[in-house]
Amino acid sequence: MFSPGPWSLPFVGDLLRIDPTKIHFQLAKFAEQYGDIFSIHLGRRIVVLNGLKRFKEAFIQHGENFVDRPSVPLFEDIFHNNGLVASNGYMWKQQRRFALMTLKNFGVGKKSLESSIQAESKWLSEALGNEQGQPFDPQFVINNAISNVICCLVFGDRFEYTDRQFQDLLRLINEAVYLEGSSWAQLYNAFPWIMRRIPGPHRKIFEHWDKVLSFVRLKIKEHKNDWNPSAPRDYIDCFLAEMEKWKDDADAGFNEENLSYCTLDLFVAGTETTSTTLNWGLLFMNKYPDVQEKVQAEIDHVIGQSRPPSMADRPNMPYTDAVIHEIQRMGNILPLNVFHMAVKDTKVGDYIIPKGTMVLATLMSVLFDESEWETPHTFNPGHFLDAEGNFRRRDAFMPFSAGKRACPGEQLARMELFLFFTSLLQRFTFSPPPGVEPTLEYRMGATHSPQPFKLCAVPR
Repeated sequence: MFSPGPWSLPFVGDLLRIDPTKIHFQLAKFAEQYGDIFSIHLGRRIVVLNGLKRFKEAFIQHGENFVDRPSVPLFEDIFHNNGLVASNGYMWKQQRRFALMTLKNFGVGKKSLESSIQAESKWLSEALGNEQGQPFDPQFVINNAISNVICCLVFGDRFEYTDRQFQDLLRLINEAVYLEGSSWAQLYNAFPWIMRRIPGPHRKIFEHWDKVLSFVRLKIKEHKNDWNPSAPRDYIDCFLAEMEKWKDDADAGFNEENLSYCTLDLFVAGTETTSTTLNWGLLFMNKYPDVQEKVQAEIDHVIGQSRPPSMADRPNMPYTDAVIHEIQRMGNILPLNVFHMAVKDTKVGDYIIPKGTMVLATLMSVLFDESEWETPHTFNPGHFLDAEGNFRRRDAFMPFSAGKRACPGEQLARMELFLFFTSLLQRFTFSPPPGVEPTLEYRMGATHSPQPFKLCAVPR
């Protein structure tokens, strides 16, 4: 038996009652009414899990039973079940293993990559310094800086902040991710046989990803032209070598077509979520200057002004660490999480979730779980500090999800957030433009990002 939920209309299900720009709030309201397990109908029946208890029960206690991704028409038509995000089974296991190993070999979690992030932080600070304390929109220069870190790992190169072609590419990704959370995308997933045949904004999603994929394929072609198997430069080089090793095992997915989708996944995931988090961070510092002052005081005490921050500083900076964690919690970048699918009948709570059912365990319901957080709806770094001011971990801190499908880039993202955030607050004080009251208005697409905003980066 399916879990309870709102009464659905024939044919259209719950499409008419759910506003994609507010879906995370509407699902929270349904949870208040129907409990921590309920179901909705958006093209097909979806079981929604809410709160830390149900999240852990499904994805940690019964993790193997929810390891697959469902077939979502829009993403199936764009990505064809390739890559790291959309694939399942044997191919997914091999590709995830290879990606994690390769990223580790190129320095993720090590001093070598830390130096690269410190260098990028310096270039970013110089770009912000060029604004001379005047109001500007930081979002795309932040995107470019964050993207350069993953670009060095997958493409072997970074892109200048003045590179118009790369800026256009980042804008295409930004708009595609936004449109993926629109009503048109919902309609496509509910009625793909109709939407494939009619014009509309959903066509832009395909056009944008085609252009980004063309860029990725061009980079792969360039790599093949000067590839030296004995001296791999990056992820693409390593994948080309792996193709040779796995040529007799087609099911593992080591082919050029899948290389383009795996590279796309790493490129986009390594750009979009971390840059969005850092943009929320600057907006929160704009909004809460007292928090910013405390972070800067800790930076001055532990690091000073004569050297860049390093990961070795983090254990000595509990307040800054707490602020970064609270930015991730309140920024709520992926409020809905990514869809999972039950691979066998599984009991969660009092209900059996049948094999093949689409499951959505909302991260927002964990990050704002009222039974886990003292002041869930308030920006409060104290959530991550004990009575003595030491940093403390929280079970309900899951911005990277958890279980077998947890974000493979968590370690990289944590390095980037600490080094970029501390280096920016070491160099600048961020404030709203004169006469402007900062707001926390959001833009809801596939991710939850700030509305375009301006700030002043005043050199310290």
